[in-house]
Amino acid sequence: MIKSYQKYIIKTYLKSFLYITSIFFILILILNVFEEVSFFKDTSANLYVPLLLNFLNAPSILYNIFPFIFLISSQFFFFNLIERNELIIFKSIGLENLKFIYFLSLISFTVGILIVLLFYNVSAKLKFAYLDLKNDYASDNKYLAVINENGLWIRDVINDNINIINADRIEANLLKNVTITQFDKDFNLDRYIYSKVINAENNIWFIKDAKISKSGIRSYNENDLFFETNFSSEKINNLFSNLESFPLWSLYKLKKDYSEIGYSTSSIDIHLQKLYSFPIYVTIMTILSAIIMLNIKQNKPKVFYLLLGILLSVFIFYINHFANILGESNKLPVNLSIWLPHILLSFIIGIGLVRINEK
Repeated sequence: MIKSYQKYIIKTYLKSFLYITSIFFILILILNVFEEVSFFKDTSANLYVPLLLNFLNAPSILYNIFPFIFLISSQFFFFNLIERNELIIFKSIGLENLKFIYFLSLISFTVGILIVLLFYNVSAKLKFAYLDLKNDYASDNKYLAVINENGLWIRDVINDNINIINADRIEANLLKNVTITQFDKDFNLDRYIYSKVINAENNIWFIKDAKISKSGIRSYNENDLFFETNFSSEKINNLFSNLESFPLWSLYKLKKDYSEIGYSTSSIDIHLQKLYSFPIYVTIMTILSAIIMLNIKQNKPKVFYLLLGILLSVFIFYINHFANILGESNKLPVNLSIWLPHILLSFIIGIGLVRINEK
């Protein structure tokens, strides 16, 4: 059974958490709306379109800053308890600081799981709708690229030609076993191009030993063919880099599809590990905040500790970002690139918890 004081702690903490979350959500809407309006300034779109896109994109941005929301929410939670001398009351009923932090960490861990299972999947769906709608107004929306069990598929419109490109695999800058079906602007079939290997390092693809078939003309080979597209290998990689628009269950399917065509799955692995570690991450941030706040001295203003929390948030963000880059570039194992910052933070808070009951 949950005791009365535990219910009070849960209620007070969640109230602080929702309050800080609401403030950040409003700030995101205000700051992001200028970017969306700027994007549509040269289009004929109605005003409601950038506003709608702003609301669709905001939950995804909010999810990324949740760890720091937990830290600041915990600080505000302790501000309220300290101002009302309620920490002293909790100690009088036998609730020591260490037990208090333990209970608070359980709340954060539970909320973190719910955010991953519920909020993240909803925000991913909204992010997908955001990208899909925004692409309709983009100046370069004449192409489409997808990866599925049949390989890499690209629809590319260039020089009044419509190219449907299918490759079995992609390795570095090379596309393997490629078939290009080319149509004119009226969608009349023009020719087929097949090659075992295409160098797609830039927008002018180099096709060696191309086999070409045209209607009414016998098939022929062309040793060195240069083929203009809107795509390079770098652009293809970037098209599939926004994993925030994939719900959790879609990420597993996407990883399978990537593996089948030889496409690197390191970015998906990192994204999945971030989701797995999220509840632990926000719990660490909550404990870190508690350690800071329980060390408050009367001769220092509370705003000092609030600013300290914000600075720590920025520092932790860059540590995580740097580790993620090392993982994506294979300088660190994928799992280690995500968990190493958490392990380091755990050591730091472990030191801080050693003498916390003396406070």
